[in-house]
Amino acid sequence: MDEPRDYQLVSADQTAPLKKELAKPDPGATPFKVVVDPEMRLKLRRALIELIDYHDEALAEHFSEGKLALESYKEYIELFARSLKETMESREGVSYLLRAVGFEVRPDEINLNPELRWKRGKPGAFGSSLL
Repeated sequence: MDEPRDYQLVSADQTAPLKKELAKPDPGATPFKVVVDPEMRLKLRRALIELIDYHDEALAEHFSEGKLALESYKEYIELFARSLKETMESREGVSYLLRAVGFEVRPDEINLNPELRWKRGKPGAFGSSLL
């Protein structure tokens, strides 16, 4: 006997066609009104890939110019992760991502420490972080 599920597989021809341009939500809007737009998520992924490429190229350039000493691939990955972390913890880094998806938000309006507010009885998959 099949158990009821919260989802159902349907063929692509049974789904409504997607709009080419979706309206942009207000970046500061309440989460109760915002639906995560697949196009916005794609733009965000592209921006992150560009940011990763930029950090990789910058580290490689500093190393090739003799400005950066590296002893192992492990150290390179640690420096790479640190570089990305420091960028994402900055107003400039978050602003870059916001602009990449079409939002212009003043730097003083950017929350660098947003709180994960898990719903009561619905903990995150791996504890207090998203990962």
